[in-house]
Amino acid sequence: MSKPVTAAGSRQIAWPSVITVISAAILIGAEVFGAAFAGGWALAILFGLGDDAAHIMQAVLFVIGVVIMIGFVRNAQRIEPFFKRA
Repeated sequence: MSKPVTAAGSRQIAWPSVITVISAAILIGAEVFGAAFAGGWALAILFGLGDDAAHIMQAVLFVIGVVIMIGFVRNAQRIEPFFKRA
C-alpha cells in the first residue's frame, strides 16, 4: 500500500514572500488608516459636524480601511504565495 500524501506535511513557509507582503501591508496600512482618521476629521469640519460625529466618521472610514487591507493581503498572497511545496 502506498502512503497517503498530506498537503500540510509537504508545504513550507516562503519567508521572503511573507516578509514582503507584511512590509507592504504595514506601509499601505499606515496610509489607509491615516487617511481614514484625517478624512473623518476633514469631512466633519466640512459639513459642520461636532466632535462625536467626527469620531463616528473616523470609525466608519477605519472599518472601510480594514476591509481594504484584508483585500490587499488576500490579493498579495495570490501573487506572493506564503507556502511552497517541499
